Parts: sequence; structure tokens; C-alpha cells
Amino acid sequence: MANQLAEIQHIVVLMLENRSFDHMLGFLYADQNNKTPTGQAFEGLTGKESNPDSTGEAVKVYALAANTQNLYFQPGADPGEGYSATNSQLFGKVTAPSPATATNQGFVTDYAYTLGWESKEPSWSVLSGTVASDIMGMFTPSLLPVLSGLARGYAVCDQWFSSAPTETLPNRAFVCAATSQGHMDDHTKSFTCPSIFGLLSQHNQSWMIYGYDQQPLTRLNFPDTTQASDDHFGLFTDFQTAATNGTLPAYTFLEPSWESTGNSQHPNYDVALGEQLIHDVYYALRSNEAQWQKTLLIITYDEHGGCYDHVPPPLGAVPPDNSTGEYGFDFKRFGVRVPTVLVSPLIEAGSVFRVPANGTPLDHTSILKTVETRWGLPALTARDAAAPDIGDALTLSTPRTDDPLAGVTVPKSSGANPSAALPSHLQKVHAELVSHLPVPDTNGGTYHQMPPLNTNTDYARYIEARTAAWIASRRPKTST
Repeated sequence: MANQLAEIQHIVVLMLENRSFDHMLGFLYADQNNKTPTGQAFEGLTGKESNPDSTGEAVKVYALAANTQNLYFQPGADPGEGYSATNSQLFGKVTAPSPATATNQGFVTDYAYTLGWESKEPSWSVLSGTVASDIMGMFTPSLLPVLSGLARGYAVCDQWFSSAPTETLPNRAFVCAATSQGHMDDHTKSFTCPSIFGLLSQHNQSWMIYGYDQQPLTRLNFPDTTQASDDHFGLFTDFQTAATNGTLPAYTFLEPSWESTGNSQHPNYDVALGEQLIHDVYYALRSNEAQWQKTLLIITYDEHGGCYDHVPPPLGAVPPDNSTGEYGFDFKRFGVRVPTVLVSPLIEAGSVFRVPANGTPLDHTSILKTVETRWGLPALTARDAAAPDIGDALTLSTPRTDDPLAGVTVPKSSGANPSAALPSHLQKVHAELVSHLPVPDTNGGTYHQMPPLNTNTDYARYIEARTAAWIASRRPKTST
């Protein structure tokens, strides 16, 4: 069947936070013995997978039940997600062996270690009763009817990997710029390289970045976004308006709310709120039928966040550039598998999309490669140059009109959010970045020191006020 990527006029990306493939979609086709209705193989869970605990006893993977206490706040705490923690989960030790052949047998013991220190720190929240074996609890399709409904109703990528075996900001850099410039942790919060957004502008292609209820964090990560005009940025309500009016750009990048009470799905925040966000993005895109017929939505997660996955990440990644990696990492292996769903009326229902055997695996730079292929753009680095695009998932010449989410009820959580008053990690990142913005004071100077901030609300108000002051300072002064 012919690749229909040329028919796509709008690519929309929603990147959520810190969940592994198995944790969210591992049981997607368990009721069909990991086969789709059309007979495609699906690399999901069998229920026999396990990890040893500290005594060597096997802890089996299990399906979370609807009556699980604090269901949508599982796994109950924030698992380890940095480079050392990821090595511990994949190899059973904090340094990768050579060759770096993963067994994925360290998730329970690493979570036990993480719970040990997080429970002693007031700046971290751990749900009462959380134990290391909770890392083996997986959501089922009935518990995530929106994400699962789209995965079954369109295409699921069961071999899509994060770009680096580490935490958030390096992987978000890869989805925007095809490199983290050697950085392997969240200590570096902005990058000096070109991004896909600047590349689109150079080639006269339109783009937007939308934050959820605050101006987007991504705006402050790259020189070509920070320096871009204000009309490239907005809030989720602006995205909904553009979608309804049929005025979406060629490329749209969506951020969730970064607050601990928000919809990013970062552990241990409310997963049900993320289901609502996915639902709202999908129906915003469907609100304009003519535009919807030419739209591709990619739903993915930046990294696994310490959540269990049974598939060893592949080797053979192409290093993006000549950057010397932190921790001695050479960027020649991928990160852990993450959920990725492709949604378009040009995609056949029940598809499993993956590259051919022995091909370069799908990772976040496949998004860049798809944008570049569609609009004839050059690659940003060697990584996206080598990446496969996802055009072959688009096989239908006539757009579908059915709605796989018809009749689906978005889940709601019960129980109190254990992190509600605490600022999130990415809120802290966002606040630090806005504190560096050059906002002139009454004397024309730009020195600024971030004030003491303690709560979720403190950070949200500071980010909003500081960003608004910076935007106002960029506007041309009118003469009186």
C-alpha cells in the first residue's frame, strides 16, 4: 500500500512524561494473545515476565485492577530515571557493561533503592503503602480507554525507543534538535544548537509551540525558539481555536501542564488527567473535518521514567554529532521503550507500526525525520539523518470517517494527589529559565534574582509573571 505522507499538511506532536511502553500499553492486545485483529504480531506482555527482588525472589508483572487503591497515582512514587538509575534497571548495576546487552532485570531492586531515599526526603512524595513490587503493576486497556482506544483504533508503535537512556531534558532535546549536545542529565536546561523550529522557519514552513496553561517551557530551550516572534507560541486554548478554525501550522508541538496537579502523567501525578488531555487533543483535531483529513497526530512520552519495560533497548544508534557524552556515554545505544501512538484518518485501524527487521529503530528523531521528509528539509544531525520516518504507517488513500473513541468515557481518579502542594521538577526548571530572561528594570538594568519559592502555586505564579514581563519588554515601544 502506498505511503500517503505527501497528503499530510499538519503534523501535531503531544509529548507526555516518564512512562514506559509496558506500563501503559503492554497489555493492549493481551486478550488476543498479542496479535491484532488483522494478525499482526504485537510485542506486548504475556504476564509471565518478572524481576527479582533483593532476595532473588521473582516478582511477576501484573495487571492493575480497577479497585487498586490510588489507581491513577501508580506506581506510588517517582522511580529513578537518570542515567545511573536506568543502567541499574537495565543491567543490574549503575555502570553499563561492555557490550551493553540489557536484561531489564533491575527494575524492582532499583525501585526499592529509590523508595528508600525518597521516603526520607520531604521534597518527594511517596504514597503510603508503596512497595518495590508496585513497579511491576501495569495499566490495562480498560483503565486507559483513551490512549488504548487510539492505539487500537489507529497505529501503535511497539518498538519506539527514547533517544537516550536517561531523563527528561536530554530526550526532549532530541525530539526538538536531534541531539542533547552530549548532556545526559537535567542539570543542563538549555541548548545552543539549532532546533526543528528554526529549521522550519528557514524553509518558510509554519510552526507553533503550545504550553497548556502557561507559555511553553520549550520556548526557552533553544536560541531559535527564544528569539522567535511571540506569534509562534500560545496556550492549549489557542491550539483548540486554531484546530477548530482550520488554521493549524505545518508543525505543532504540544506541552502538558508541568504542575504536580497537572496532566503530564509524570509519576506520581494523576494519569487520568493525561487521558483527558489526549482526549481533548484528539477531538480538537477532529473538530475541523477538512483539516483532520490531512493531519497526523503523534502521541509519545519523552522517556520511561523508571517504569518497567521488558524489551531490551537496541544498540547501534548513530551518535548525533561529535559531542563527548557525560558519564562517558557514546550515544550508540537507545533509551528504554516508550508508548507511541500514531493517529490519522489515513491509518488503518489495528495497525502495529515498526521498521523492518535489522532496520534503524524508531526513536524520537523519527518525528524530525518525518517532518524533514514531508517538507524537504535537511537533517539537523547525523541521528535524524539516519532515523526512519513514519510515512509508511499512512496507507489509506481515502480518509476514514469512523471514530474509535465514540462512546469512550474518560476515566477520573479517586483519592488525593500526594504531590499536590509540591512543585514539580519541570516547574523548577521552567522557573530557573525564566529567571534568566533579560527583563529591564526601572533603571534599564536586567539583573534579577529568583525569589524564594516553595509551593506548586508559588512557582506557577512566578513563571507566569516573569514570562509576561519579558514578553511585554520585547514589544516595540510606542511614542507618545
